[in-house]
Amino acid sequence: MPPHHYIRFQAATRHRNGHFPGVFALVNTLAKEGRLTPAQERFRRTHNDWYDANYPDPSTVDPDVYDRTLHPGAAAWFKSTSTHLITRVDGYLAILRTHRIPCHRLHSRAPGQVIYEDQDQVVVIPPPR
Repeated sequence: MPPHHYIRFQAATRHRNGHFPGVFALVNTLAKEGRLTPAQERFRRTHNDWYDANYPDPSTVDPDVYDRTLHPGAAAWFKSTSTHLITRVDGYLAILRTHRIPCHRLHSRAPGQVIYEDQDQVVVIPPPR
């Protein structure tokens, strides 16, 4: 079987912890800071709920998956075959554009050491810089 192609949406700049936050973390941070419009907040809540209902949260399967000491820099990547999940990211990207937060779409066949995998995604420890 050929290797998967993986896709990740992340900030263009590093967070103060040295890592690149993903698209969901970026929008959720805007919400926590009270910076979303009511329509953006409705979108975020509705789509976060949809994602929660339609694919596993790796941290509920393995509570240590995002532990910064055990798995420094752990980041989730979609499998490219998970188009039903990837197409819904566009609305999150639109919110980030409105708030002038640059976000990149990355593609990789080998994004790092896989520490979690399900049918739609992997969580990896990225290779050293």
